[in-house]
Amino acid sequence: MKMLINECKIEMIRIFRNPYFVFWSLVMPILFYFIFTKVVNTGMDDQDLWNKHFLMSIAIFSVMGSAIMTLGIRMVQERNEGWTTWIKVTPLPSSSYFISKMIGQSAVHLFSIAVIFIAGIILNGVSMTFVEWLSSAAWIMVGSYPFLALGVLVGTMKRVDTASGVSNIIYLALAITGGLWMPMEILPKTIQLIGSWLPAYHYGNGAWGIIRGQFPEFKSIAILTAYLLVFMVLSIYIRRKQEAV
Repeated sequence: MKMLINECKIEMIRIFRNPYFVFWSLVMPILFYFIFTKVVNTGMDDQDLWNKHFLMSIAIFSVMGSAIMTLGIRMVQERNEGWTTWIKVTPLPSSSYFISKMIGQSAVHLFSIAVIFIAGIILNGVSMTFVEWLSSAAWIMVGSYPFLALGVLVGTMKRVDTASGVSNIIYLALAITGGLWMPMEILPKTIQLIGSWLPAYHYGNGAWGIIRGQFPEFKSIAILTAYLLVFMVLSIYIRRKQEAV
């Protein structure tokens, strides 16, 4: 247990030192939040509600980026550098590698959510009840698991530059089609149709519902669960094939 705890600590330290994490998960979301709530006139009738809505969007944008890009690219790097092979010769069970990854990444997500929520309070004086803050943070944490599974799937790629390029494309495409940069209602109908079946929209939809006093829709929960299972099955299948070679 002590070795597993130490491995989790190492994971967190390595993530915080990763420039990808700092830029994509903290700097970019807070910069977007400042621009879309303080600089650009979005023409929203209820500015306070928009400030809350977009705060949820960028918190999700941050966590989603960390899960897909930081985790996936790091896994490819570690395999290429022999880290995963080295882990196998230690007394730690092979599952400890993935457990420490999930725990470390979840702790970092919690930190990112707290930082972005504080940015919302400082920049726009966003005010919500304690239950709304807690419920929205809990949803963002739990809803991140399909994207962590997607990050693990990206981590099965062989080359770092391929994983970096693919994860960038997936991340930005999901952010746009999921309505994280602008409301779905103003996007073209085709993107709305595609986005309504992708996980990013349903991830955001749950948080947007919470700040309006609603429970996340069953459809959103079902679709996120389905994506989680698909990404997990694909990751396990590909890893077993790679290890069998």
